[in-house]
Amino acid sequence: MKTERGRIGRGAISARWALAVVLVALSSAVALSHAQQPEKASRFSDRDPGSVRPLDIVKSSVERVLAMVQSSPTAVSEGRRRSDIRQVADGLFDFREMGRLALAGHWKERTPREQQEFVQLFTALLERSYLSSIENYAGEKIIFLSESVSGGYAQVRSRITTDRRVDISIDYRLLDNGTRWVVYDVVLDGVSLVSNYRSQFNSIIRTSGFVELLARLRNKEIEAHVVPRLGRPRS
Repeated sequence: MKTERGRIGRGAISARWALAVVLVALSSAVALSHAQQPEKASRFSDRDPGSVRPLDIVKSSVERVLAMVQSSPTAVSEGRRRSDIRQVADGLFDFREMGRLALAGHWKERTPREQQEFVQLFTALLERSYLSSIENYAGEKIIFLSESVSGGYAQVRSRITTDRRVDISIDYRLLDNGTRWVVYDVVLDGVSLVSNYRSQFNSIIRTSGFVELLARLRNKEIEAHVVPRLGRPRS
């Protein structure tokens, strides 16, 4: 399959831009076990064959973000640029679904207000993860490898190829929410962010309670998962 390439521009990247900038690097959607499957996935049997492909959605989002990040600082205000990039990210990621999957069985035990606060804090944690990962590989080549679709789920695979002959896989897991494809998990060099945080959150809740989890998220006491500077040497 023909690959599609992009490049992350160098320069300062605001923390508020982090989640959108990661669009340049992510991809892989292997369905979760039945107990962990997203709630709103729908089948594609009746979808128009001409609908936008998952890879196209990711690629177009990447191109929009790159244009914003690389645009002249005087062309648009910093606040406006942050808002525009955030809008791209909000259109691609389903933060609520990511939060629900990260809490697993604890999600239904929480009130709507608690769920909302958790999603906001979890989103901020993901931003820090993405920002640090992208900054570690600013300027390296991004290769979009493939997409695969199975019912209401899809995966888009990508890879960072560095000048040191090191490959880093960053994958998207997507689902059809009934109107469009959205990302519900990200796999950084083989490690699922949702699964990684689910394990941490479950341990904190069982030993100290949900209130303690929120406190640690507010105080940024939970370490952001980051792809290290060195990945797997190319064989």
